[in-house]
Amino acid sequence: CTEQAVYSIQMKRIHSILVLFSLACSSLQASADQQQPNILWLTAEDHGPHLGCYGDSYATPPHIDALAARSLLYTHASSTAPVCAAARTTLITGMYAPSLGGQHMRSRVTGPDWLTFYPALLRKAGYYCTNNSKEDYNISVKEKGWNESSRKAHWKNRPQGKPFFAVFNVTKSHESQIRNVNKFPVHDPAKVTLPPYHPDTPEVRKDWAQYYDRLTEVDQFVQKHLDDLAKAGLAEDTIVFFYADHGSGMPRGKRYAGWSGLHVPMIVHVPKKYQHLAPSDYRAGGKSDRLVGFVDLAPTVLSIAGVKAPEWQQGGAFLGKFPSDAPKYSYGFRGRMDERPDVSRSVMDGQYIYIRNYLPFFPHGQLLNYQMQTPTTRVWHDLFLQGKLNDVQSAFWKPHPPEQLFDLKKDPHETNNLANDPSHQAKLLELRRVHEQQLIETHDLALMPEREMHRLAIKHQITPAEVARKHYKPEDLLKHTALQYLNPAAAKKAFVESSKAKSSRLEAYWDKVYLMTLPDVQIREHRDYISRVFPNDVISAELLAKSSETEQERNSALNQLAKLTDTSSQDVYTRIDAYNALDRLKPLPKPVLETLSKQLAKTDGFGDGYIDRLRQYLGFSVPKKSKKSKNKRVPKK
Repeated sequence: CTEQAVYSIQMKRIHSILVLFSLACSSLQASADQQQPNILWLTAEDHGPHLGCYGDSYATPPHIDALAARSLLYTHASSTAPVCAAARTTLITGMYAPSLGGQHMRSRVTGPDWLTFYPALLRKAGYYCTNNSKEDYNISVKEKGWNESSRKAHWKNRPQGKPFFAVFNVTKSHESQIRNVNKFPVHDPAKVTLPPYHPDTPEVRKDWAQYYDRLTEVDQFVQKHLDDLAKAGLAEDTIVFFYADHGSGMPRGKRYAGWSGLHVPMIVHVPKKYQHLAPSDYRAGGKSDRLVGFVDLAPTVLSIAGVKAPEWQQGGAFLGKFPSDAPKYSYGFRGRMDERPDVSRSVMDGQYIYIRNYLPFFPHGQLLNYQMQTPTTRVWHDLFLQGKLNDVQSAFWKPHPPEQLFDLKKDPHETNNLANDPSHQAKLLELRRVHEQQLIETHDLALMPEREMHRLAIKHQITPAEVARKHYKPEDLLKHTALQYLNPAAAKKAFVESSKAKSSRLEAYWDKVYLMTLPDVQIREHRDYISRVFPNDVISAELLAKSSETEQERNSALNQLAKLTDTSSQDVYTRIDAYNALDRLKPLPKPVLETLSKQLAKTDGFGDGYIDRLRQYLGFSVPKKSKKSKNKRVPKK
């Protein structure tokens, strides 16, 4: 009996030890599951840092301001691109979109095989990834990586105990919401402070006031999602980011390559439990002057998850296990905006922003159908045509110079161009050099027209990213683009020397861009070169039309441009460029208009009506599409 009693006691002790061991294992497992924080992104569209926490006293976002008071606010956050699809392409890949050929609005290029969207990497690290719900990327890959991407996607749908990465996007502040019917106005238009580049009219004041009203609605969206976290008991387990996708939807915000188009709010909250993942300067209510951009967000969320970013990502983590050194410069880019081509790049060092405009015969304020639907844009442009604006207000509608330099501390609205100021030449040369080095190192396709990029991709059966790495050397083209900012005598001498040498297609293109900046009478001196070197391109025909001495010569060049709009023989990118050239050369003679009238606006599923809009600018009516076929896309063969 005694032996049985001892045995029973021993067994009970062993059982107790096993129970305690099991509980300890369960606790350790739960702790292991919680080592990876949840990550919540709350994103808004089309608004800059017009918030109380950024010093804007006209704004009324109490919940966002309260979030900032217990979080870290980044004062120099950049969307990298001033329009949604290009910015999101940078964000989803962790690469500058021009490095992949995805810089143009809704360009829909194919990514190389080695490219992976960051949610796929997070899923491999054990995360449940949801997107609610905007994608809007300019690039496609085999696997996007989302567990869910829809208006029903939610972190609540994850398997029990699984960490989540969740994105919720709100459209309340989108450009389209500034100009619609506002049923609940809050902000008084009379009290709004207008930027100096906008004229003071009732329409402008109303649009700005409604923009601020929409920011109040964004504030409510943010609080709703923070409340959902708290109710689920997950507030202390979740790192929260709040940011916008680019600058304000007001004109000269969105689509502008300068700081008012790129500067976005960014607030990051790290709960106490995960302070070891926070940056060294993190403190509640603190501010960081670190330069952060959308190119940094993918490596940052991977770093938070304990994953080192792949080598092909071009940004640097600013939180998490693998933080990078703070960058000295922040980069931005602008490509084709809807139906209007353009090429601009920017560099910001915390105080100065440098903008390089590679097509200086364009203005920042090109007439885009979608942008012109905002009353402010229409009124602003009408007053410009009437000669009723001052120099600062007129600049947006005039051709932008090849280089711009602004001191953001002294001139936050970017109105005083210092590029030709002798006292700022050292800074200009520094930022120009930094920009050109960035262009080379990232394989930025800035110096390859969109039509040429696609021509080479089709010819070699490769992606635009591979074109950038195998068939493109920007360092060989920079001396040709430099003609735009050299003094006239030096530029002319350099052009003459270049015109005598055997040129590649791209070298000749940039030499001709230089000619486009000259008065028509000076272009005329080089008609032989234009007709001799790659004469069948859009830019050659436009130069010949501009410099014609006779009506016959002009009509011949215009007819060549009309042929380049032919649906049956030309790609859509060439057609977009040709229609833009014809629009710049208006009025057009009757025979050319008759030729154009026979062309179709068909875009083979690309362009969202861009060709339609360009034809409207030339006076052609566009047939209404039935509701059934309104959103129809031609499938890829």
